[in-house]
Amino acid sequence: MMHIQQEAEERHVLTVTVDNEAGILAKIAGLFTARGYNIDSLTVADITENHAVSRITIVTHGPPSQIDQIHAQLERLVPVHKVVDLTEVGPHVARELALVKVAGTGEKRVEALRIAEVFRARPVDTTTESFIFEMTGAPDKIDSFVALMRDLGLVEVGRTGIVAMARGPQEA
Repeated sequence: MMHIQQEAEERHVLTVTVDNEAGILAKIAGLFTARGYNIDSLTVADITENHAVSRITIVTHGPPSQIDQIHAQLERLVPVHKVVDLTEVGPHVARELALVKVAGTGEKRVEALRIAEVFRARPVDTTTESFIFEMTGAPDKIDSFVALMRDLGLVEVGRTGIVAMARGPQEA
């Protein structure tokens, strides 16, 4: 009887520094799609004064061999300058921004405001029947806030995706 050992799935945060040019994001997404890899979160932003370089933060998961393969394939793309697996580098800070719309009146409204205060979510839009809260934090903190708002009249959620950086004074 053959026993196939499965590698444990791991969540990894990758930062990819690239030339800021048309089509690079499509190439990277295509690399993941062609191999059946999933992207859990994706953020892209210009990071230089002359708009020549962008930083892409990708959160993905898979067994270590698959993560190594993703890393190696990303490094082979021509407009890629650098790929860093922050999960492998060590301690890092990961944050996300969310807008959370909650509709409700009376006690549910009061409770939504109370919970928002505990989570340091700020109301950025208020009507007599709804709020839009703005919140930044670790993804699990945002997940918890959204879960609590479900019972209080959650209407809509918008999330930016994760942005991450290695801790300490050096560039990763």
